[in-house]
Amino acid sequence: MGDSLSQVPEGLIGGYQGGLAVKILMVVFSSIALYNAIELIILIFLVFNQYKGLYFWAMLLSNVLGVIPHAVGFLLEFFAKGPLWFAVTLATIGFYFMVPGQSVVLYSRLHLVVQNLNVLRQVRYMIIFNTIVLLIPTTILTYCTIYVRTESIIRGYNVMERMQLAWFCAQEILISCIYIWETINLLRLRPDKDPTRKKIMYELITINVIIVLLDVALLVLEYVGFYALQTTLKAAVYSVKLKLEFAVLRKLVLLVNTRPSDTSSTDHEEYPNFVNPEQLTGDITHAAPVRARTRSRYPWSAISMDSLDRSERRGYSSETTRPP
Repeated sequence: MGDSLSQVPEGLIGGYQGGLAVKILMVVFSSIALYNAIELIILIFLVFNQYKGLYFWAMLLSNVLGVIPHAVGFLLEFFAKGPLWFAVTLATIGFYFMVPGQSVVLYSRLHLVVQNLNVLRQVRYMIIFNTIVLLIPTTILTYCTIYVRTESIIRGYNVMERMQLAWFCAQEILISCIYIWETINLLRLRPDKDPTRKKIMYELITINVIIVLLDVALLVLEYVGFYALQTTLKAAVYSVKLKLEFAVLRKLVLLVNTRPSDTSSTDHEEYPNFVNPEQLTGDITHAAPVRARTRSRYPWSAISMDSLDRSERRGYSSETTRPP
């Protein structure tokens, strides 16, 4: 480990000189990321009626200015196409919007299951603090490693790059764990005669566990020294996690709005695929106008049942189920 920390990561300067198999994998990972990002951009504009709100902008910018520049930038860097400064800058901009952007997406729907305002506030402060503390030093060390290349700077970059990835992964895992915990608490509000609600809870937990496992996979590749694979896989992983957001959001809305008497209905037995835009229309980032006494303290991240398609609302309660 000590020797590897003193060496410039393979591919950061002069392109990747490794085997063909690794180069093929890098192209495959980047292609998956670009495909998912383009598909998500189309779906976002088909799904949302009003192009505003924290959830909308976090999803859109994480794809347009996050996944796409990150994937393209590292392809240019590893295959030595064009100026190095341009490739590194493009990849850095993509990282800024993609990785912290994922945490913002997670935060923007956190209010659906968390009623403790202090927890919501602390999560928001954590995202802001970690973004500032981790991104600025890593960016400076990246350019210094490329253009100065002293041993102390290279070692500092390798340490900071590993710490940055681990820190952001821990942040996303923490937010996912909050979801899992609060979702279990939501289920406890209902009796055992609520099988559909229980099924939704397990599906929601499974999606969050998949997100955690994807983060762990990135950490493993980073710490075993596969820098090129880890950076190209990262864009693919985050594009997949953003696609899973459609599934998580839909299930959360269903979970917190289903009445016990409705769960015996067959309307939701076949839950539509989350990438089908016909199943979800309207602005799911904003609540319908309500009286001031019931207005959310977080209007920028509210999600309205009235914005869903009529078929999506069938069987939903007119009153949102909330934990005490």
